[in-house]
Amino acid sequence: METTTSATTDYTPPAAPAYTPPPATQYTPPPTAEYTPPPTTEYTPPPQPSASYKNCGEVKAAGAAPIRRGEPGYAAHLDRDGDGIACEK
Repeated sequence: METTTSATTDYTPPAAPAYTPPPATQYTPPPTAEYTPPPTTEYTPPPQPSASYKNCGEVKAAGAAPIRRGEPGYAAHLDRDGDGIACEK
């Protein structure tokens, strides 16, 4: 009788490498500049030219006729009819 020896070894696959997740990256938002409002400036109206006239002849010579109430140079003594318009004629 012949004896055969067969070496049977069970197949053992190589060990699988352990799963290593990729390195976790944390989200870092871009830096934001702090809001700085523009500088505010107070409105200063331009200075009104000061004018005073003795009579309508001076007003007309200055090229300012007619002068309405609230405008520089208006004065009640220049407004004969009291309608708010001086040196209108």
